[in-house]
Amino acid sequence: MGNGFLPICRKEMEERGWNQLDFVYISGDAYVDHPSFGHAIITRVLEAHGYRVGIIAQPDWKDKNSITEFGEPRLGFLVSSGNMDSMVNHYTVSKKHRKTDAYTPGGVMGKRPDYAAIVYSNLIRQVYKKTPIILGGIEASLRRLAHYDYWSDKLKRSILLDSGADMISYGMGERSIVEIAEALESGLDIKDITFIPGTVYKTKSLESVYDAVILPEYGEMREDKLKYAGSFYTQYCNTDPFAGKRLVEPYNDHLYVVQNPPSKPLSKEEMDEVYSYPYMRTYHPSYEALGGVPAISEVKFSLISNRGCFGGCSFCALTFHQGRIMQVRSHESLLEEAKKITKEKDFKGYIHDVGGPTANFRQPSCDKQLTRGVCKNRQCLYPKPCPNLKVDHSDYVELLRKLRELPGVKKVFIRSGIRFDYVMADKDDTFLRELCQYHVSGQLKVAPEHVSDQVLQKMGKPENRVYQAFVDQYQKMNQKLHKDQYLVPYLMSSHPGSTLKDAVRLAEHIRDLGYMPEQVQDFYPTPSTISTCMYYTGVDPRDMKPVYVPKNPHEKAMQRALIQYRDPKNYDLVMEALKKTGRMDLVGFDRHCLIRPRKIAERKTDGGRKNGYYPSAPKEKMASGKKKSIRNVHKKKTKK
Repeated sequence: MGNGFLPICRKEMEERGWNQLDFVYISGDAYVDHPSFGHAIITRVLEAHGYRVGIIAQPDWKDKNSITEFGEPRLGFLVSSGNMDSMVNHYTVSKKHRKTDAYTPGGVMGKRPDYAAIVYSNLIRQVYKKTPIILGGIEASLRRLAHYDYWSDKLKRSILLDSGADMISYGMGERSIVEIAEALESGLDIKDITFIPGTVYKTKSLESVYDAVILPEYGEMREDKLKYAGSFYTQYCNTDPFAGKRLVEPYNDHLYVVQNPPSKPLSKEEMDEVYSYPYMRTYHPSYEALGGVPAISEVKFSLISNRGCFGGCSFCALTFHQGRIMQVRSHESLLEEAKKITKEKDFKGYIHDVGGPTANFRQPSCDKQLTRGVCKNRQCLYPKPCPNLKVDHSDYVELLRKLRELPGVKKVFIRSGIRFDYVMADKDDTFLRELCQYHVSGQLKVAPEHVSDQVLQKMGKPENRVYQAFVDQYQKMNQKLHKDQYLVPYLMSSHPGSTLKDAVRLAEHIRDLGYMPEQVQDFYPTPSTISTCMYYTGVDPRDMKPVYVPKNPHEKAMQRALIQYRDPKNYDLVMEALKKTGRMDLVGFDRHCLIRPRKIAERKTDGGRKNGYYPSAPKEKMASGKKKSIRNVHKKKTKK
């Protein structure tokens, strides 16, 4: 196994004594050899299996010669847009250009094209007409079949067709990429590699396709949104590697896109192996002069302990990409990586995170998942915890204790999300106690998302009362430990199902908390989520019932403004929303009011703040701009 970074140019390839590579990996991200980056894992997996791999990071998509640095690879090109969908990377939910790109040296924006996987693949095809091209990464994975594209407001074809690529390796690709490599090495033509789980291919005939579910034809779905909703839900119900069926999406009588069932989840031993490879754990040194790659700062001192999520949030694409079955690393693997972190020259004693998509999931949700798969039409936590759900934090608690005891470690934080409903389902409060005592950095971020049960139902989130119960338990535990710590709730505006009245109710909840969120997430319709399907079709694909969808930009602006109703810039939008919903009782001078009448609000005192604009704002100031302590924030509720 090689040492150092993998080659990024012909000179580095020749220094290894190689005259040709087996695979060339084209990435929309800068080259960061850290296991938080997909290109690092896939290239190291191939290297471990004896293949010669080089990386062309962020090629100039306007120059076809930019992908010829290594010449033609012996087996094929691997193409990914990077750790993010290139469109999400480029645009905000309001479709405005972002100013920075954390995955580019110096944070410079514009080093990758829109729809990067398609552009890179077509660039390759201009030069190498028959060399196999395999797409991977989040962009290709979530666009593997027909999908709604928010940025063009169209139902688009499978990315396989628009890219000119031969195959997609979807989901977490360690298994499938090795099988693809071995099939190509054996001399099989890429067009004959149709049998590998976790892959998508195109074919002109279904003669050799067996045991498949035929989805509606693309043209029919483009004409009838309800057919697309039905197709999407069929896909959603077949994301399990044990129970999932092969899916076929017709495009005409002579063109089909075939999705094989997902790859099996990695065992604990296989996960450990993936994270044991000789990653350099930082960006390529050629980026140093440009300011480095900002994204490394978020993960450099963090540990990935798991993959997958059985939370089932409607707006999350994890079900389609990582799946609902948990995959975890052993304590030994994580402790070994933690020891490496402590030896980094800039390590200050703080491990920033130990988690994954959901930090406190460390086991399958029930015993049957690793043999029969997850339930197709039932969620583990929503609307209530399944009777078969195994709720146990003991393994995670034990892991965190071991990490805290390592020499050189001062504190171990948990910053990736925790599922508060899973915490509430645990009859043992050991995890909550140790979370509050050792692992909160002053603020614990949680994601109730909304307070309206009608909206939460569409989000696939627990009822508001579950979150309120968690708030109460968190408060009591901090009081018991004599801790003054904060809860910072993530909130979302304009999700399908959210009316303007629901947004007003959310504003009232924020009023009762006594602070204004600094950041608000407006719902972003990204590919392959239930919420995006609702946004596009106007129905919930789970029951095909109509759903109210706030699409008008002005209404979306009002819903967002209500969450930050204390910001003077939002006054007109808040006033309009209150008028439209018949809630003028919230305009006045009482403590329950959100804003004051215009003439009063326009008087400026207190350093330019609009007098009376914050009728329910806390009187005391927060040190360093911190949120109000959980004891004070929920004071009214605890008195009741």
